[in-house]
Amino acid sequence: MTSPEREVKLAASPAFRMPSLDELGDDILTIPCDPERLQTVYFDTGDFRLARWGISLRHREGEGWTTKLPPEDGGDLLIRGEFTFPGEEATSPPDEALDLIRAYVRTATLRPVVRLRTIRRMIRLLDLDDRHVGDVVDDEVSVLSGRRIAARFRELEVEITDDTPEGLLDEVLGRLRGAGAGAPDPTPKYVRAVGPLATQPPEVVVGRLAAGASVSEVLGRALSMSVVHLMSHDVVIRLDVDPEGVHQARVATRRLRSDLRTFRTVLRQDWAEPLREELRWLGTALGEARDADVLSERVQGRAEMIPATEAPGVAHVLEALAQRRKEAHGVVIEALRSERYATLLDALVEAAYHPIVLPEADVAVGGIVPDLLQGPWGHLRKAVRAVGKRPSDLELHTIRIRAKRVRYAADALAQIMGKPARRFADAAAELQTILGEHNDAVVAESWLRAWAVGHRSGDAAFAAGMLAGIERAAAQEARYRWRRAWKAMAAAREAM
Repeated sequence: MTSPEREVKLAASPAFRMPSLDELGDDILTIPCDPERLQTVYFDTGDFRLARWGISLRHREGEGWTTKLPPEDGGDLLIRGEFTFPGEEATSPPDEALDLIRAYVRTATLRPVVRLRTIRRMIRLLDLDDRHVGDVVDDEVSVLSGRRIAARFRELEVEITDDTPEGLLDEVLGRLRGAGAGAPDPTPKYVRAVGPLATQPPEVVVGRLAAGASVSEVLGRALSMSVVHLMSHDVVIRLDVDPEGVHQARVATRRLRSDLRTFRTVLRQDWAEPLREELRWLGTALGEARDADVLSERVQGRAEMIPATEAPGVAHVLEALAQRRKEAHGVVIEALRSERYATLLDALVEAAYHPIVLPEADVAVGGIVPDLLQGPWGHLRKAVRAVGKRPSDLELHTIRIRAKRVRYAADALAQIMGKPARRFADAAAELQTILGEHNDAVVAESWLRAWAVGHRSGDAAFAAGMLAGIERAAAQEARYRWRRAWKAMAAAREAM
């Protein structure tokens, strides 16, 4: 991966003349480059889903393959992850490039959709230390249809780097605008070349609910939020750049299963249950990786509490956890590269757009809100009432799971029910967090003690035992806090 692409695009007329970029600053040098002739082919599905999600996959002669991911929210500045891969032929994209966009392509077929011929004139900007601080690019683009030119346009780009000094971008843009360039427009070349078909909304859109929204509309919005969340974190998992990728994908999977459970009385079960089972399969793979991430992060944090004399033993523990995490992450990657996963994503996209509901789902949700919440709330309250003064670890884990289901149900209905539902969901989240800390500590202690028993090194076993003791104390502290959180949640429920 290169550093993220950061640029401002501006349209320009055929008559535009590049202004002088001299004297941008006492320490900025302008280096005109020789003109380049670029031949580029963009690939997409038949419904242009990559373009609609803000993604592109291209092959450029002499440069190979480039994948650009959906842009971040940067205002006029277009910020996108950019990945390049070798390849001389513009026939079949490499697997590494396809891997990054699998969540969006899924089971569809990619094909060449646009061919561009570009004459590029570039001015490179350097500082006095010869560091690259930016580029000003002037592209004359021809859109080809066979051997015929179907359209032409001109585009200016101002690209910045990590070393771009403050104020330089604004100065360059000011000169370009002063010479007649258009206002900043983040539309990529590919989208501009395709036209209206590429500017349609993506397959899944999270819209706002109108007053009197039906049950199916509320469910569709809830599903849409989680499907988008899952798809957007797919590439984070594949790149393994942040443990939050696995975490957020797992959250999305759990929310989807929970929403399908909450709304089960208005869903066709022959449609919903197979979907829940496939989500269970994905959630299991994500769960193993997430558990490994959590355990590794916890022990790394606890290691600072262990005397420095025990550092060698702690290092053995961390090495074992790193191996466990590597293996669990490998299982997730295998799942994400499977046809089963691609088929599941297809089904989820369809579910978000068109959930298969019973006729009674067409009624306004307001009339049946109490019924939708009562099921998960009743199960949670029953679980809490069933435990004694000293509930077991398993009982607290069960309460946590049921609190999570209540939270997800309240989240799905919050836009209809307003602030009372939001406060109730927040209270459920607090209870879930406290019991989550308890469960994580219990799991960590159990793993550490089991690992210590099976390890031959006395130093490593002793360090694992010390770490286990810290986790036991953390679990005990969470036990002192959960009932207060439960009372706050019950009060929030009474106020609804």
